[in-house]
Amino acid sequence: MSRLDFTTYRLCVDAPLAEGASVAPAREQAHYLVNVLRLREGAGLLVFNGRDGEWRARLESAGKKAVVLRVEARTRAQDRLLDLDYLFAPLKQARLDYMAQKAVEMGARRLRPVLTRRTQASRVNLQRLRANAIEAAEQCGILSLAEVLEEERLDRAIDAWPADRLLIFCDEAAEIADPVATLREIGADFDKFALLIGPEGGFDAGEREKLLGLKNTARISLGPRVMRADTAAVAALAIFQAALGDWRGA
Repeated sequence: MSRLDFTTYRLCVDAPLAEGASVAPAREQAHYLVNVLRLREGAGLLVFNGRDGEWRARLESAGKKAVVLRVEARTRAQDRLLDLDYLFAPLKQARLDYMAQKAVEMGARRLRPVLTRRTQASRVNLQRLRANAIEAAEQCGILSLAEVLEEERLDRAIDAWPADRLLIFCDEAAEIADPVATLREIGADFDKFALLIGPEGGFDAGEREKLLGLKNTARISLGPRVMRADTAAVAALAIFQAALGDWRGA
């Protein structure tokens, strides 16, 4: 693994990246670079776009009307995340921000809000969700950008569930057992995964029955303590990475 540079400011851009390329950051990014960080011409930073790896760039122009970055050399090649969907019932805004950031930090490839029968927040600000995902990637040295999908009804998602993706279902009503061992046994033959965290009120009986009716599902417990949904998200993602993900060192 390449040594990460956490002393240099890191910026996510949309433009293709290659040696010698000229990149114009978005207006709000340019404002932040020049007026908040007070970077001047010649200042160095790191840029990435989720496709072309990470590159060292230099602030070539820092005028009032335009900011231009000159791409110099690649510092890290592009990686690829495990095929992990993270499904979650939307929360109130501040806790949803936290959940999105932590899911990205923990390696989710897709963020999929699902509306359950007990979901308290009925609408999701997808633009804000994407902004939180990008911010987490910028701050934590992540190269791959998590995709943010439109919200959908949980019932509909279950009805259309593909046979080749294991759905890991965190259930407070499940028997307390070793979740790592459970996932290693059930998930050994899968390379596509999804992790589902329910609403603060839990799944209702009909949703639980429907989830358990899927052939490709793994029902796990997160232990004897009741967790808030955002805490459960971090715990469940850690269990997944330890059992089936990139924490194994494979």
